[in-house]
Amino acid sequence: MLATLPGLRELRVRGRRPSLPAELRIYAIGDIHGRLDLLSELLARISSDIALRPTARPLYVFLGDYIDRGSASRETIDRLIEHGKTHESIFLKGNHESFLIEFLQNPNILEDWRQFGGLETLVSYRLSPSLNPSEAERRHLSTALAGELPDSHRQFFAALKPSFACGDFLFVHAGVRPGVPLAQQKEEDLLWIRDEFLACEDDFGKLVVHGHTPVREPEVRAEARRKRTTDFEREDGLEHGGARWGGDVRQPTTTLPFIPAAA
Repeated sequence: MLATLPGLRELRVRGRRPSLPAELRIYAIGDIHGRLDLLSELLARISSDIALRPTARPLYVFLGDYIDRGSASRETIDRLIEHGKTHESIFLKGNHESFLIEFLQNPNILEDWRQFGGLETLVSYRLSPSLNPSEAERRHLSTALAGELPDSHRQFFAALKPSFACGDFLFVHAGVRPGVPLAQQKEEDLLWIRDEFLACEDDFGKLVVHGHTPVREPEVRAEARRKRTTDFEREDGLEHGGARWGGDVRQPTTTLPFIPAAA
C-alpha cells in the first residue's frame, strides 16, 4: 500500500510548482553502498510500477555512492552497467566513488577511505587488505586494484557526472553550496556538503534532489526547495536509498525505501 508523501503539494521553485518535460518520469535512486540485494529489489519494484503506470520515457537517475560498506561493491557496479545498457540512465558521482578514483593514483588516501568502508570494496575486487594497511601495503593494494578493475568499471567511474539538471530539478549526490550560482558549484561541494546545505532555506532556482545524508523517511522540504531520498541506516551500518519523483510522490510501507516519480 502506498501513502502520499507529506509536503509535495507545497513545493515551489521561483514561485511555481516544479515540472519535468512532457512524458518523462524520473526515478531517483540514492546511496546503494554495495548492497546488490537491495538494489535488485528496488529495480524490480520500479519495473512493477512502470508496468502498472506505463510512461513513454522512464529515466533512472542514480545519485552516487554505489560502493563501500556493503559486501558486493564490484557486483553492484556490474549490475548498474548492465542496467544502463537497456534502460535510459544517468549515473552521478558520490564521495565514495571519488575515493576509489583517487586511490588508483594516490595510495595513501586509503588511510581515509578505509574509514568510509573502502576495505570492503577492495575485498569485493578479490583483494585481501589488512585492517590498518601500512604505506607499503597501500601501494601494493593500489597497484593490485588497478589490475583487478575491469575496463568496463574504469569507463563507468570515469563517466560519472557531478550533477544532472532536468526541467525544474537538479540531481546531485550531497547538495549545493548556498549563495553560489548552480552553474558555478564546485564538485567537492556537490559530493560532500551537508550542514550548510541542509540548514539553508533559499530558493536555489531548481528543486534539489539528493542523497548522502541518511534519513529514516523521505524528506520534502518545501521551504528549502529540496527533496532528500530515503537513505536509512540498517542495523549492520549499511545505507541504502531509493526515490522516485513526480506529481504523486508516494512511499511504500515496506522497509525498502522507494518513492514514486512524475508521470
